[in-house]
Amino acid sequence: MALNYIWFFFFIIAFAIGFGKWIITGDPLIFKSITEGIFKSANDSVDLSFKLIGIMTLFLGFMNIGERAGAIRFLSKLVAPFFSKLFPEVPPKHPAYGHMMMNFSANLLGLDNAATPFGLKAMESLQTLNPNKETASNAQIMFLVLHASGLTLIPISIIAMRAAVTPPAANPTDIFIPCMIATFAATVAALTIVSIRQKINLFQPVILAWIAGISLLIGLLIAYLKIFLSQIQIETFSTVLSNGLILFIFLVFLVGGIYKKVNVFESFVEGAKGGFEIAIKIIPYLVAMLVAISVLRTSGAFEFITSGMKSFFDFCGMDTQFVSALPTAMMKPLSGSGSRAMMVDTMNTYGADSFAGRLSAIFQGSSDTTFYVVAVYFGAVGIKNTRYAIPSMLLADLAGIITAIFVAYLFFGA
Repeated sequence: MALNYIWFFFFIIAFAIGFGKWIITGDPLIFKSITEGIFKSANDSVDLSFKLIGIMTLFLGFMNIGERAGAIRFLSKLVAPFFSKLFPEVPPKHPAYGHMMMNFSANLLGLDNAATPFGLKAMESLQTLNPNKETASNAQIMFLVLHASGLTLIPISIIAMRAAVTPPAANPTDIFIPCMIATFAATVAALTIVSIRQKINLFQPVILAWIAGISLLIGLLIAYLKIFLSQIQIETFSTVLSNGLILFIFLVFLVGGIYKKVNVFESFVEGAKGGFEIAIKIIPYLVAMLVAISVLRTSGAFEFITSGMKSFFDFCGMDTQFVSALPTAMMKPLSGSGSRAMMVDTMNTYGADSFAGRLSAIFQGSSDTTFYVVAVYFGAVGIKNTRYAIPSMLLADLAGIITAIFVAYLFFGA
């Protein structure tokens, strides 16, 4: 129901601002821009879905091998003590645990191509336990809100963009730790928000031990990367770790399948068939969401909101340097490519090493594209009533934004 009103208000706000710009400025092209954006977004949605087909068929094929080889069951057993506390509705050792763990791991390493198939498989597994097939279950909400918080270890694409702009950043990796802090804060906020809503006690010893252990491992890895490796070595380390892990997973699944006497080729083909079906199924959801986002963007709504916020903070006598980076933060929940373009534009306008340039990079790395995630993941399993999923995701995004602003001032000054 929340998605219904959000989608409606995207259009109403966009049309109101567009009409206002036409009345006040007399811009004759505003409606043309909005209309062209609608048609372009509709086409882009279909193109994006078709581009997903290859990735989806590849990973779902290997996932099917892994399931038949017992690898997913093994991973489920490994994380069951922790996940059973966060997902009390999911039976012990259920395959969904393994699918979710693989999704979170892929997200952590910045493997977007792998995270999506693993995440969709997790949603399918959780949907088998869902008594009301059109309403999101507690487990699905917890999983998706955690996924959308976008916990990523090494923001390699952001570092690469900071090095590629003209002039390039003096030290492209200087946003690494602030990004990690902001995205970790968003994830903790996501976990807390949903746990409060679902009455899950986060102070259980098992949950505290796992969170402390994960935090320690992340901290040690950050310390290792910052103390012992140069910028080039960090990029090399990230590339080798990310791509090496994917190849290792494929190899383990294949060897495990042969060991268990699984016909790996037929298993791959059988699992891969689902990739095409899912990619086609999500097209209407993507078209609906991306068109609404396009209308909001091309109407000038973001510029209107940003100028209003700048005036407000000026009136309050507050520092307003962070306002110049806010378009990236506002665009990120709506569009990954849009927020990326906003970040590059901010760096080109103010400089990669400016406060706004650095903050926009931290914003880009502090969360995932909330509405894209909602459209794809809920759409893939036919969920129509998302309950409190979207408000929870947006609150986690807000926590990431506030943390990003705080750490930017802490690390880079006013």
